[in-house]
Amino acid sequence: MIGVLEALATTLRTMLRPPVTVQYPKERLPLAPRFRGIPRLLWDEEKGEFACTGCGACARNCPVGAIRVTAQDNEAFKEGKSTRRRIVDSFQLDVGRCICCSLCVEICPFDAIAMSHSFEFSTSSPHELVLDKERLLSLTPGDTETL
Repeated sequence: MIGVLEALATTLRTMLRPPVTVQYPKERLPLAPRFRGIPRLLWDEEKGEFACTGCGACARNCPVGAIRVTAQDNEAFKEGKSTRRRIVDSFQLDVGRCICCSLCVEICPFDAIAMSHSFEFSTSSPHELVLDKERLLSLTPGDTETL
């Protein structure tokens, strides 16, 4: 009998509280500063090119194989304008497969990848979940590159 009265009291207390529902997507809760969305590429301001050199370390260490990288010879290196022999030709991330583990960020020897705060990629076509290097560059930055 006491258990029934305690349950009834809990129900009444909960019923009299104001609702805490957030009307998503009109209202949004703040993200934690260290929230990990999907990886994003970084731009090297000094050299005026992607920080990624196309070494493929991120693709080799991705546990689900969500990253594909190809590289090409750097024309600016041949002209003496850059110190990088190779630059990234294509960088693709399959968001549908990515588990946001940040192993690609940890393994990158050039600090060319950081975790973003982007996570909303709903679509009806799985082909739209494959992001290229330009789209990965434009993602919302997180705080991971300042830690």
